[in-house]
Amino acid sequence: MNELQAIVRHLNRAGAGSVLATLVTVEGSSYRRPGARMLIAEGGVRIGSVSGGCLEEDLFERSKRVSATGRAQLVVYDTTAENDLLWGVGLGCHGVVRILLEPLPSRPAWAAAIAENLRTGRATELAVVWDGPAGPPGTMLRDAHAGTSLKAESGVFSETVKPPTPLSIFGAGDDAQPLARLAQDLGWSVTVADPRPAMPTAARFPGVSGLVAGPADELAARVAPAPGSLAIVMTHHYVHDRPLLRHLLPLPLAYLGLLGPRARAQRILADIAEEGLAVTPAMRLRLRAPVGLDLGADGPQEVALSVIAEMKAVLAGRDGRPLRDRTLPIHA
Repeated sequence: MNELQAIVRHLNRAGAGSVLATLVTVEGSSYRRPGARMLIAEGGVRIGSVSGGCLEEDLFERSKRVSATGRAQLVVYDTTAENDLLWGVGLGCHGVVRILLEPLPSRPAWAAAIAENLRTGRATELAVVWDGPAGPPGTMLRDAHAGTSLKAESGVFSETVKPPTPLSIFGAGDDAQPLARLAQDLGWSVTVADPRPAMPTAARFPGVSGLVAGPADELAARVAPAPGSLAIVMTHHYVHDRPLLRHLLPLPLAYLGLLGPRARAQRILADIAEEGLAVTPAMRLRLRAPVGLDLGADGPQEVALSVIAEMKAVLAGRDGRPLRDRTLPIHA
């Protein structure tokens, strides 16, 4: 579960007395980007973060005044000066960040809207007013009437909260369990499917969005992965992987992976072609086989890490190279 999902869940259960910190602008370097949030709830409970841990304590202290007065406060941290390391908050990032601290009413309307839209797979348009004539500071829904004007204001951070990334795991063996857990930790929506009815169960995959069983030749249609979603085939059975891949290859997926060695994948593709499917160069390019990044992974947990890392790189349009070899800014 990502931080905004966790914040929304808490607010919809007990929002009274909370203060929300939202990172609204960044100039120069910063550990987090605009949209990072930390909820400071009753009893000092904190959910989320806006930095690597260097601003949270200061914001926690400032939140007490915001909670007491009921008035929002814009906090500016300027770490461009060299003496910030000695006399400031000690970030050493050489950047300027602005963070809005706002007191929240019990169960704010925008949190309820996000929860409902996440449940139904829809996006939510948010606006965080932090300065200027756009209105009182705070988080609000950016409705159709206000959307254009709010987005144009310089003192407004606008954000589209996208629905969870859908991941379909075809294969419910033991090595699929850490993969499902890691994906859920990222806030993704996970569906697990397997031809063996005893495998895709709530006991083995707690908290996933969907569990599907059925014949391998029908499984892809029963799951119906959405365009632009992620899918991986990992049943460990050739007779299951072949029909699954035959039905998944033509779909406009953002990512399609196949567990197993390269020679096995080539044999499956050859068999599929003999069965009548025209395996195009685009399909071959989209298929990740062997699946995952080259991390030297060994064992289910490490393999899951390499697969999730590759999926994330594909979603972000990155190549998975070490950041020290990147010439552009990290967040560009």
